[in-house]
Amino acid sequence: MADAALRLTALAEELLGERLPVRIRAWDGSESGPPGAPVLVIRNRRALRRLLWKPGELGLARAWVAGELDIEGDLYEALDLMAALIWERGDDTKDGVHPVRDPRVRAFAKGLLRLAGPWPPPPPPPEEMRRRSGTRHTKGRDKAAISHHYDVGNDFYELVLGPSMVYSCAYWEDGGNLEDAQRDKLDLVCRKLALKEGDRLLDVGCGWGSMAIHAAREYGARVTGVTLSVEQAAFARKRIAQEGLTDRIEIRVQDYRDVRDGPYDAISSIGMAEHVGAVRFREYADDLYALLKPGGRLLNHQIARRPEQDESAYHVDDFIDAYVFPDGELAPVGRTLATLEEAGFEARDVESLREHYALTLRRWVANLEKHWDRAVRMTSPGRARVWRLYMAASALSFEHNKIGVNQILVVRPAEGGASRTPLRTRVWTASATG
Repeated sequence: MADAALRLTALAEELLGERLPVRIRAWDGSESGPPGAPVLVIRNRRALRRLLWKPGELGLARAWVAGELDIEGDLYEALDLMAALIWERGDDTKDGVHPVRDPRVRAFAKGLLRLAGPWPPPPPPPEEMRRRSGTRHTKGRDKAAISHHYDVGNDFYELVLGPSMVYSCAYWEDGGNLEDAQRDKLDLVCRKLALKEGDRLLDVGCGWGSMAIHAAREYGARVTGVTLSVEQAAFARKRIAQEGLTDRIEIRVQDYRDVRDGPYDAISSIGMAEHVGAVRFREYADDLYALLKPGGRLLNHQIARRPEQDESAYHVDDFIDAYVFPDGELAPVGRTLATLEEAGFEARDVESLREHYALTLRRWVANLEKHWDRAVRMTSPGRARVWRLYMAASALSFEHNKIGVNQILVVRPAEGGASRTPLRTRVWTASATG
């Protein structure tokens, strides 16, 4: 009798103490759960063995990347429903009982074991980052982490990001498209940095060269871009040559800690500081401060997390760490700003772009889904599945204010404390609601 879905539903509802809001379809063809709801498809019993071996997010992620788990229906709705039941529950259990000793957890594990099939679990998917020896955020380990994330094929990124090749949140207006919104974001950064003809700009984590090209072409800046990704650098240099800007832009494969040719008039750091790590962030702030001339500006565009009541309890998301951004870390915006101030910078402006990133990610997911077969051919089925899950889940996190993204404009004060910035740096519009 094909009843795996019914048994799994019963086990899950007993563990959670409430009805499952998603439907389950199991490998034996059985289905259970509310009609019309998104369907969690368990294609192979190996998924259960992965979950038993690595309970929680990493086990689920491995099954998803391997294609043993899938979702039919609205991906965002399904992730929302499952997040409320699983990820947002945390590790707390009734009456403070440790999960291993909780009789519901033990009963659930025993039930899964009977359904899971022969032991042991399969190895992790090849897309998982496993060469992680050494101290976090050393130059060598950072280079390996960046390569894992970015050196997966420029064609793949162009398919997802679009012609702009900008891998950070766009700056949206109603009815705009992705390309216009990314151009507007780059221009916003240039205007905040007050770039002008002949200014020296250091673009830290320059990606595929989009910021460097915009600053040189539209503002006449002389730009040095640094990246740890060999593939990014090659792509950026080709674009720069096609634009006829090789006399204004230099792209280096170089760690920002090794840049020694300051001073610069301005520094942009867009979507790069998330790779720095808490233990190195003061060093990052000190190095960029030293590279700026007095009166020079730094624009730090960085994803932020909500602060923890106990900051020592913060840990990197297992799925993100294993498959997307190895060793990546998020900090609360207040901590980031405080560290920049401790290094000597003066804060001049902080702007939240949280909703802008949600919109951007949904466009990237749509691009990936539209060109799914090409994406799989360019990389692997597992890699494409990593990106679809990562970007969709991240969009929801921004929408629900689980994480945010901010542009922090700081200045290295000139002699006597002069900031060399206007008295008013922004124009606020009146509220539509009064």
